[in-house]
Formats: sequence, structure tokens, C-alpha cells
Amino acid sequence: MCRQSPPVADDAEILERVRELPKAELHVHLDGSLRPATLLELTREAGGIPPRDDPKDLRQYMKAPPAGDLIEYLERFEITLAAMQTGEALDRIAYELVEDLAGENVRYAEVRYSPILHTRLGQSARASLDAVLCGIQRGTREFGMRAKVILCALRHLSPDVSVEVARLAAAYRDRGVVGFDLAGPERGHPVEQHRSAFALAHEANLGVTIHAGEAEGVESIGHAIHICGAHRIGHGTRLFEDQELLEYVRDFRVPLEVCLLSNVQTGAVRDLGRHPLRQYFDSGLVLSLNTDNRLISGTTLSEEYRRAHSHLALTWADLSRIALMSFESAFLAWPEKEELLESVRMEIEELRGWT
Repeated sequence: MCRQSPPVADDAEILERVRELPKAELHVHLDGSLRPATLLELTREAGGIPPRDDPKDLRQYMKAPPAGDLIEYLERFEITLAAMQTGEALDRIAYELVEDLAGENVRYAEVRYSPILHTRLGQSARASLDAVLCGIQRGTREFGMRAKVILCALRHLSPDVSVEVARLAAAYRDRGVVGFDLAGPERGHPVEQHRSAFALAHEANLGVTIHAGEAEGVESIGHAIHICGAHRIGHGTRLFEDQELLEYVRDFRVPLEVCLLSNVQTGAVRDLGRHPLRQYFDSGLVLSLNTDNRLISGTTLSEEYRRAHSHLALTWADLSRIALMSFESAFLAWPEKEELLESVRMEIEELRGWT
């Protein structure tokens, strides 16, 4: 795919305008989105030695380099997870993430995390979830936005563990959890090994999203949809490899959760100008733009929108349409979603963009 024509507006103007755009964030990992100063403080409180002593230096250290791979990208999570083993830490991190999202006019977010990764000091998975929900709910009350939780199982762990996570998600369906996800390294860990967990998620009427088509080929997307019944696909970067499946995803309106910078850092695409987002938009797919991990990718949602314009020539009208599709793709009850969409549409109509 060729790089598109250069943008009309400069990056500073674009960033200013997209910060005002009401946005939804559907793919953001809690354990990849800490504030550097918080990570520094919590690491010390946990008795660890931070890799850098200054928040600015730590931010740079934690940012994944371009042209890496998914395994290298995921290695950084060991640093954050070590600082996220108490209810107090999880409450604080969840609260601060809501504050950060609200600060760039994110009106709705689905924060995902894996509760089984926060039990090293004896805290139960259920207690970790209670803490995360407490922080999120406190943040939404204070900052005037909405947020829910998606629980992640992990491909490389036992399918029995995935079942445990699915059961926990089902138990909290009416308490702030709206979805179930499968994350972790794709290669060598096919989604079908975890189909029992997805059966439980479907029985509980949860939203189902699955990481696919990032580190593995397009067949992983097909398996996620056809074997495990994914309602949305996390990334879906390599969907263009199968035109028939692309048309199926388009025709049955299966949304893709696109994470531009993260896809470069994990090696899913060579550079931003070659990202298939433009092709997917022109093909009529349902799309959302997302950060994946605000700390480890070193990004914000507004910056992801700015990149979509600067590198892929998406106009204000295009980005506004993607913003609306993001809200439309949310795992929200329809009456609540309809109310949110009406408000967002009115706000977008009042904003001045660029051509």
C-alpha cells in the first residue's frame, strides 16, 4: 500500500482538533497504561528497583521501539505487573486512567485487564476486580465519562484458567464487566483451545472480543469469529490477506479495534503509512481507533487520530465517522448506547474540523 498524499493541516492543529472530538476507547490495557510517576512510586512501595529514577526517563524506557515483535513488546508488562499486586495500587491506576482518558474527551472506555495476573501476593482474582471497578467507578463519577471492564484470558495459559476468568466475568456482568477477551502471544496458541471459556461467555450474554491477526496470519481472525464467536476483533491487522473473509467481516459488521502505533511496534506493519486502516475504511468496515497501551506504546487516543490523518490522509469527516463507529461498537446496552450516540452526534456537528 502506498503512502497517501500529505495532509493539509499541520500536526499541532490536527491534535488540537481531535482532542476536542468526542471519542470512545475500546481497546486499552490497564497494565500497559500507567502514569510513569505512579509506576515509579508503586514499584518502590512494592520493594522493587525501578529501571529509571525519573518519570520522564522511565516513560522513555517503557516505550516499545518500532519494528519489534509482539513477544518483545509484551516483556515490558513484567515491570508494570510487579507494581500492580494490591487492591490499593489497582484502584489508583484505574482511577488515574479514567482521569487521563476524560482529559482528552474520551466519553466512553472499555478497560481490559487479566485479573489472574494480580494474585502474586495472595490477592484473589475477584478482589483485584473489585479494586479495579472501584477505581473506575470513582473516576467516572468525578470526571463525567462512562467506563466498563473487559476481562482477559491469556492464550499461553491453560484453558482451565480461561474458564475461570470467563466465570468471573459472567459473575460480574451486571456489576461493570461487559466483555471477555483472549490476549497474549498468538503464535503457537490457537484460539480454539479456549472455546469452552468462550461458550461460558456467550451463555452469560457478554460481549466477546479476541486479539487476532496481529502476530499471526488472517486465519487467526477467521478462527476467532467462526470457532469462538467473536463480536469484535482486537487488531485484525492482517485481514487484507483474505478478501472473502474481509467481505464477511464487512457484511456482518464485525468491528475491528485498530491500534496504529502498537501495530508498528509489534511488527504487524512496517510503518504507519503502510497500515491497512485506510483500505479498511474505504472498504466499508466497522472500525475504532485505540491506544492498546498508553504507557508502553507511548501514545494517547488523540495522537492515534492525528496519526490516522497525517499518515493515512483520513479527513475530519472520516475521523468523525470512525469516532461514531467506535461508540456504535461498544458493549453497552442499546438504550444507554443510543443516548450516548445522540449526545456525541450533536457535539460533533458543533465542532469545526478541517477539509
